[in-house]
Amino acid sequence: MLGSTHGTLTTTSRPARVAACGERRGPAVHGLADDAEDLDVSGRPLRSGVPDLDRFFRPETVAVVGASDAEGRPNTGITRQLVAWAERVGARLHPVHPTRTTVFGRPCHPSVAELPERIDLAVLLVGDPLPVIEQLAASGGDSTDGKAAFAVAFASGFAETGPEGAAAQARLAAAARRAGVRLLGPNTNLNAFEHFRTDLDGPAIALVTQSGHQGRPVFSLQELGVRLSHWAPTGNEADLECADFISYFATRPEVGAIAAYVEGLKDGRSFLLAADRAARHKVPVVAVKVGRTETGARTAATHTGKLTGADDVVDAAMRQFGVIRVDGLDELQDTSALLARARPPRATGVAVYSISGGTGAHFADLATAAGLDLPALPAAKQHELHQWIPDYLSVANPVDSGGHPVGDWRGRKIIDAVLDEPSVGVLICPIPGPFPPMSDTLVGDLVAAAEETDKLVCVVWGSPVGTEDAYRDALLGSSRVATFRTFANCVTAVRAYLDHHRFVAHYRSPFEEAPRTLSPSARKAQALMRPGEQLSEHAAKQLLRAYGIRVPREQLVTSAAAAVRAAGLVGYPVVMKASGPQLAHKTELGLVKIGLTSASQVRDAYRELTDIARYEGLPLDGILVCQLVGYGVEMAVGISPDPLFGPTVTVGLGGVLVEVMRDIAVGVPPFDEDRARAMLGELRGGALLDGVRGAPPADVDALVETVLRVQRMALELDGELAELDINPLVVLDRGQGAVALDALALCR
Repeated sequence: MLGSTHGTLTTTSRPARVAACGERRGPAVHGLADDAEDLDVSGRPLRSGVPDLDRFFRPETVAVVGASDAEGRPNTGITRQLVAWAERVGARLHPVHPTRTTVFGRPCHPSVAELPERIDLAVLLVGDPLPVIEQLAASGGDSTDGKAAFAVAFASGFAETGPEGAAAQARLAAAARRAGVRLLGPNTNLNAFEHFRTDLDGPAIALVTQSGHQGRPVFSLQELGVRLSHWAPTGNEADLECADFISYFATRPEVGAIAAYVEGLKDGRSFLLAADRAARHKVPVVAVKVGRTETGARTAATHTGKLTGADDVVDAAMRQFGVIRVDGLDELQDTSALLARARPPRATGVAVYSISGGTGAHFADLATAAGLDLPALPAAKQHELHQWIPDYLSVANPVDSGGHPVGDWRGRKIIDAVLDEPSVGVLICPIPGPFPPMSDTLVGDLVAAAEETDKLVCVVWGSPVGTEDAYRDALLGSSRVATFRTFANCVTAVRAYLDHHRFVAHYRSPFEEAPRTLSPSARKAQALMRPGEQLSEHAAKQLLRAYGIRVPREQLVTSAAAAVRAAGLVGYPVVMKASGPQLAHKTELGLVKIGLTSASQVRDAYRELTDIARYEGLPLDGILVCQLVGYGVEMAVGISPDPLFGPTVTVGLGGVLVEVMRDIAVGVPPFDEDRARAMLGELRGGALLDGVRGAPPADVDALVETVLRVQRMALELDGELAELDINPLVVLDRGQGAVALDALALCR
């Protein structure tokens, strides 16, 4: 079944659903909206609250539970770090320890119950944080206004260790809710309280990581002059999760980009709502999401105790909501730094400028393969460049200066001329290695030009040494030049930069138009459901008809005579197929007969089909006599469950190709027509829809409409329909529609 591998994953909790009568059932998703008007028709939230994390990152009062100043104790170094951090942010710090009277010269309180004031942030440096959280609830009085606003559980040994740890983590989260405390962790660290440089200007990167160590490379960008504003190490996410921090960072005026290292998503819908908020505010989110392989997914689960999710669904969800997914931490650094600091592009064309034809050709290959547009410069522009560059060198793009012009006044003229070309929005200069003094002059010209243009200037400094003055002082000293160390990372970052601005320029939140009430189609379809059973083809097609999806003219018959009458009504030639609740691969069993042209053939086919079914022990609800549909492009459209995101819609090449080619695109509801069309563009075989080798174009509009109708079905029948497979869906010539020739539906 199309996408059926997604159904092999399990989860212990599910978002709320809508019952057949429209009554909501199931628990609300913690931290998300639960008013009826804020739920889609499947019972999932359409809005989410954003926690007031100002009190977390800039508290006025801090309690350190388990504080110590005894030499040799692990908590002493941590306490010292927190004392220094509290002084930097201007917070009053209260040590808490049952046997100490002072810690680092500050009065120490025996328990949180003895704290003299309400605490914005409590850092719990204890092996078992549960009793402390319970004390916060007891001392707070009103459960909605506990003794502390936020708590950080530093301890490990929870969901990352297995079922017993997961149960302990659940108890901890429940206690935090009772205490009215928002909890970070457990199994986290104190990266949020690092020393952030305050002498750097410009838009900043906000960092979210589930593994603190994995955030170190991005945090170190400060040493290269890139500003960092926040670091949220979310750990096991018993309460606060990466989605909460993404939502918060998306509206912070100082944040230019959000960098994330994600091992597992706590809740798919909350992540999508956070990504949607970032897209609406035009703030790029760049993420490493582990779990592309089975080994990576298994390792991530043991680290954070969360489900990683089927990777093709995660990938589609991120792409659909504009999250830029990268693989390496070096890519995370370079891409988020560029997106945080670069102005929106004036044009999408990329010009490559080098002193070597070989360097230019190499970079052009990589850039073009990545989908970047390297437009040929107009003849007039090439003529202008040849004032300073010998005529025998190519300046069409890439621009090859030959080397010597970069060492004198001509170098700046060349750079300015390329930047003045209207089709060029990005200038990239790859410098594989230093060649002073000419490379110093070239870098100086590039930096000066970048300061005077509103177009993006990128330099790839390929020297493995990285101690050269041109790199350390000139390039890293400029906030206007995007500097990279490798060709590949430059290409990845520039592609992400152009894609992001193209995406947000046309972005419309799909949550605004998501259906909130059941359609009349749902009422008809729910009457067809048979809980726990697979529907027969006839019943599955009735399901499609209920949603306006076209199927062939057909009749279900239970005798040879009725089959002949039906063929006359349907119109010869006809197709005859066995229909029953256990039939998934009828062709392999010989249970399909195509192109029957006479009453005698119909009678013989009826007897043969029923004999095969009887021999195989397959119960039938009858034989379908169907219209023979003309030729078209065979596609497959389906619904598959995902434990993180709920029902997903899949589309791909149909017939036997769906299993052989696995050419499938995934859409995560809710999505609009533009996303449905984009899914078709992601298919390797999508060109078949445009017409190949003289074939006319297919009716893509009808295919898109079918995908959208299947999405509506997925949302409305989420509590009843487990999986759906329409295969083949024949997409006829343009203007003639699409017809579902076969369908398989599995009820929950």
